[in-house]
Amino acid sequence: MREVVLLKTDRREELIDVTAQVRAVVHRSAVRDGLVAVYAQGATAAVMIQENWDESVQQDVVDLLQKMIPRGVWLHDAQDGNGDAHLKAGLVGPSETIPIIDGELGLSRWQNIFFCEFDGPRRERRIVCTVLEDRAAMA
Repeated sequence: MREVVLLKTDRREELIDVTAQVRAVVHRSAVRDGLVAVYAQGATAAVMIQENWDESVQQDVVDLLQKMIPRGVWLHDAQDGNGDAHLKAGLVGPSETIPIIDGELGLSRWQNIFFCEFDGPRRERRIVCTVLEDRAAMA
């Protein structure tokens, strides 16, 4: 099963918790055991699993990436001014794969799934969620 989750982003760089949306996709799939792949469409976006308890962690991620990959110093900036966004998205990566265990996301208590926006704000961002069932577990 595959579903696309649509998002709107409000800032140039931000992490948005999408755990509830992914969990809803998994529940609609009725898969008890398997995997869900969460993929950000877009060359300047990414997906990350990170702590969910303290929002400062998400800001720390943004701050770290801004320090590691500053804006305005890359060759691609001559094209459209977002060279840093491409590098950040490539470093973090476009996807995460989460186990489905007994019909629930196999995340720990302190983990959530975050969409990483590095070139916003955007009216529409797309996350492709693909649910795969472990048929061996059904036997």
